[in-house]
Amino acid sequence: MYRQDIDYRLESLQTSKNGLTSEEAAKRLEQYGPNELADEDRESILVTFFKNFKDVMILVLIAAAILSVVLHEYIDAIIIMVIVVLNAIISTIQERKAQNAIDSLKQMATPDSIVFRDGHKRIVSSRELVPGDIVVLETGNIVPADGRIITGTNLQIEESALTGESMPVEKDETFTTDENIPIGDRKNMVFSSTIVTYGRGLFVVTDTGMDTEIGKIAFMILQEDSRVTPLQRRLDKVGKVLAGLVLLIAAGIFALGLWEGNPLPEMLMTAISLAVAAIPEGLPAVVTIVLALGVQRLSKRRAVIRHLPAVETLGSASVICSDKTGTLTQNKMQVKKVFLLGDDQQLLVEGFALNNDAEYDEADEKYLGDPTETALVEFAVSMDMPKDQLEKSYPRVNEIPFDSDRKMMTTVHRSGDEYVQFTKGSTEEILNRSNRILVDGEVRPITTEDRHLIQERNETYAKDALRVLSLAYDRAADTADLMKEEDLIYIGLLGMNDPPRDTSAESIKQANLAGIKTVMITGDHLVTALAIAKEIGIYKDGNKAITGRELEAMDDETLKEQVEDIRVYARVAPEHKVRIVNAWQDRGHIVAMTGDGVNDAPALKNADIGIAMGVVGTDVSRNAADLVLMDDNFSTIVSAVEEGRGIYDNIQRTIRFLLSCNLGEIVLILAGLLTKLGIPLLPVQILWVNLVTDSLPALALGVESLEKNAMIRPPRDPKEGLLTTKGYLLTVIEGIVVGATAFGAYVYGLGFSPEIGRTMAFATIAFAQLIHSINMRSTNTIFSKNLLSNKAFIVAFLVSGLLQVAVITIPQLADIFKVVPLPVDLWIVVAGLSFIPLIFTEIRKIFIKG
Repeated sequence: MYRQDIDYRLESLQTSKNGLTSEEAAKRLEQYGPNELADEDRESILVTFFKNFKDVMILVLIAAAILSVVLHEYIDAIIIMVIVVLNAIISTIQERKAQNAIDSLKQMATPDSIVFRDGHKRIVSSRELVPGDIVVLETGNIVPADGRIITGTNLQIEESALTGESMPVEKDETFTTDENIPIGDRKNMVFSSTIVTYGRGLFVVTDTGMDTEIGKIAFMILQEDSRVTPLQRRLDKVGKVLAGLVLLIAAGIFALGLWEGNPLPEMLMTAISLAVAAIPEGLPAVVTIVLALGVQRLSKRRAVIRHLPAVETLGSASVICSDKTGTLTQNKMQVKKVFLLGDDQQLLVEGFALNNDAEYDEADEKYLGDPTETALVEFAVSMDMPKDQLEKSYPRVNEIPFDSDRKMMTTVHRSGDEYVQFTKGSTEEILNRSNRILVDGEVRPITTEDRHLIQERNETYAKDALRVLSLAYDRAADTADLMKEEDLIYIGLLGMNDPPRDTSAESIKQANLAGIKTVMITGDHLVTALAIAKEIGIYKDGNKAITGRELEAMDDETLKEQVEDIRVYARVAPEHKVRIVNAWQDRGHIVAMTGDGVNDAPALKNADIGIAMGVVGTDVSRNAADLVLMDDNFSTIVSAVEEGRGIYDNIQRTIRFLLSCNLGEIVLILAGLLTKLGIPLLPVQILWVNLVTDSLPALALGVESLEKNAMIRPPRDPKEGLLTTKGYLLTVIEGIVVGATAFGAYVYGLGFSPEIGRTMAFATIAFAQLIHSINMRSTNTIFSKNLLSNKAFIVAFLVSGLLQVAVITIPQLADIFKVVPLPVDLWIVVAGLSFIPLIFTEIRKIFIKG
């Protein structure tokens, strides 16, 4: 579209500068469809709910519930199904966040447009725009569709929604090129959902709806599937392994029992007990709650999580792909350098403040307008020369607005009995129109040496990625002698940039210490991006920096090979960002992507964790993200990574505790079967232990304080299992010790009666697991840790213990759980046996840490 001249585009679209006829517009509306973003087919809430029942662990539990009904064990069946349904409800709530990003994109569209129809201006709904329509643009308009500019007068459009860059783009209807250039460089085009900040113009619509650039972004958002987080993958794997093992063991024991002549009801109850014992019913809920507690901790650090598993993923991040403008930088132009041949800074500052259209907004207490002009006004304020006071002393009486041909702006002000003219613009233009120069308050002819010094400084600032403006002036007794923009008196120049955030460099240094690579991805020019990247430590010797055009020339395999060396990407398009994220992921990395614009949304969604800016970010980027920074501070990401790592440590601690408890229950049941001493635990008793006396301390383990080495160790290998080989081995040993201890209590109790034996097994395994949770608080001896530091753990420990005593001592509860009261001497035996896992583990830690 941008490569051909306007006459060719009008001809190819079968239209003219007078617009379409109403009849032709109606035909095209039927052909191309309405100018709006498509909606994805929403999954009904019931479909989302029932999808949760496909999980293997859940199916095993449902089978156990059905068998319990067959055996008339209705209480067991009800408890099992309550757990299953609650799990499905929680999952459904978390999945019902679809469409938010697309809805936000739709809200960015303008409702009505002024178009030429039948040769006359008409107001029509933007939804009814079609290719070939001629649309009028005025300052403040939201561009309703993509199109080629026909005419423009000082037309400037802010395209940050697409490019991420806040500086308005000066449009030029005469611009053409044969090259493939980024969106931000297509000066003869306008794009849907961008904003006209200055000037006016006409454009012919070339694309509408999903064919627009904003539509392509919407399509990518719809197409990108939510990635399964590392934790979800590992939990799913553990669940499938456990389910497979329990089915094999239960089937084998069931068949063996029947072959030995045991009654069918007894063997069915055995199979159900094994199934319930092997599956950690509380694990999904406990992990979810531990993650939720992590969310609370993150919120205190100004980071809001939108998707719970993202907490853990953040701790796994090995790469942060960051936008530049507004993320690493302040998204606010500031004057950084001033150059004068003499001491005439006051006139320079006054001139830049007066030759300025920025206005002060009292409601927001800030200057509004072109970012360059607001930077000049704020610079004047910092020099104690506020614009409003200057304008009272030097009121504006005339002006020549800026335009892209002259590359200048002129204003004339009354100054006592005379008039003063200020002209600002590019150094080249201002120098060409100046024949005198101000040096230390004296005006003299400008020399070749003066010009050389000014041009040299201009080039130096430009190489440092500063935007340079020069200022000249003239005085006269009558305004008729001014406004010529010739024979001016040169004052000086200044350089501006969007500086890095104060905390960016330190945050990137901390990320490097934590083994996390930071990559800059921006729509800005390469020179500017590289200057910022070097300043804050992203780019170092040996790294590469490339443009979107160079990236476009690479195939995916080449990008994958080179991606670890490239630290800066400039002038990129939205689809480029997705390719970069994918390339890192293909190299085995966990990728975090930060951004604030609509253009970042597809990559935010495709990344393992998307991080959006909460202050300057768009609704689209926030809805596509997993994490939102409420202070837009890059350092908050580092804090969030630290919390994420600590949370994952706690999750591992919790999982290891729960798995060892479940293994202990399996060992207890198998021991009873193999010795033909009966079933030590019934399904309802196992459910109680798993969901109450185990889960409370497990939750408390989830809020243990951070390890000291959290941010000086490398990120976890994403291929690493949920636990290490050593972790699994220790879990097995701990489970065997817990199970053997409870079996000892069962055997001892059988000497009195089967009911007492089962009650003692029930009490001992609950308290042995409860005391075992103390072991899990530290990989070192428990005496090396302040046991009172985790108040939540103390409360959970006491509540779990009291609840376990209650179900045995309160008659109504004892009947439900099929236990009998124990005399004091047997409670003493239970208490003594329950400390065996603690004593064993403390001895083990002397030789093997962990």
